Amino acid sequence: MKLTYYGHSTVEIQTGGKTLLFDPFITPNELAKHIDVNALKPDYILVSHGHGDHVADLLPIQKQSGAKVICIAEIAGWLGNNGVPDAHGMNIGGSFNFDFGKVKMVYALHSSSMPDGSYAGVPAGFVIYAEGKKIYFAGDTALTFDMKLLAEEELDWAILPIGDNYTMGIEDAVKACDFIACKDVVGVHYDTFPVIKIDKNEAKEKFLKAGLNLKLPAIGESIEL
Repeated sequence: MKLTYYGHSTVEIQTGGKTLLFDPFITPNELAKHIDVNALKPDYILVSHGHGDHVADLLPIQKQSGAKVICIAEIAGWLGNNGVPDAHGMNIGGSFNFDFGKVKMVYALHSSSMPDGSYAGVPAGFVIYAEGKKIYFAGDTALTFDMKLLAEEELDWAILPIGDNYTMGIEDAVKACDFIACKDVVGVHYDTFPVIKIDKNEAKEKFLKAGLNLKLPAIGESIEL
């Protein structure tokens, strides 16, 4: 299983011969200007919520790839009104078996609306069950006690926001790792905007001090999960 980071909260996971792309926000991100969006051909696009910094490239990538979009039911409805009729709508607590594995939609504490102001339901995270592993993509979220419910999942990796201001910061992300009982983490949602810039060395030191393994791949870099 391979993860590739495309900046902000956009990650790609290759598993079971399929490619999953999460929260596509690439072309507006100056830090990711070297990424060729036209080359991305995911089989699935998973959307945590409707904010522009998570869906900016959703429609063009879906159109060029024909990807199935997995999202909250209200975003699936919005997609239907925007030329994507077969999105797979879900809701919090629900799970579904796809050809690469199972997806469970879990709680995230944030806000959500589409860039055009349309109602986008509630924000969400995902747990991916594939290749015998369990990967948690938190989406945009604050630290919440609901994360403790994930400890029983025995997660292999967690993809957590660490940039602060709009989401958890470094300290709360460290606490989140304790709540979800996961030691291997990929940090996302940082550095894109001035208010979410972080000191990467400080972040790594704080995670290491807590006995955690924090990965901060460069934009375009791939790591094995």
